[in-house]
Amino acid sequence: MRSGVPTSAPRGARTLVGVAKVVVDVMPKPEILDPQGQAVAGALVRLGVAGVGDVRQGKHFELEVDDSVDDETLQRVAGTLLANPVIEDWVVTRA
Repeated sequence: MRSGVPTSAPRGARTLVGVAKVVVDVMPKPEILDPQGQAVAGALVRLGVAGVGDVRQGKHFELEVDDSVDDETLQRVAGTLLANPVIEDWVVTRA
């Protein structure tokens, strides 16, 4: 390390050429109970916030991927690692 700047990348990291930002948003399926969303909705009422009918809480992932990662691979990553396909839906977007 020189001047507070690491001289090498973290172990297992690679330098990405042609980097794209990918966003994966994961939400509970509509028929799945969302207790975290219900807790937020209840807190809003206690805070005096009116006009919010329902709250659903999900997960938001941002990935930096190189050009070699195709859409099919991103869908596979989302469906096997980032989301539980039994109870969650997801959307993959290249930003």
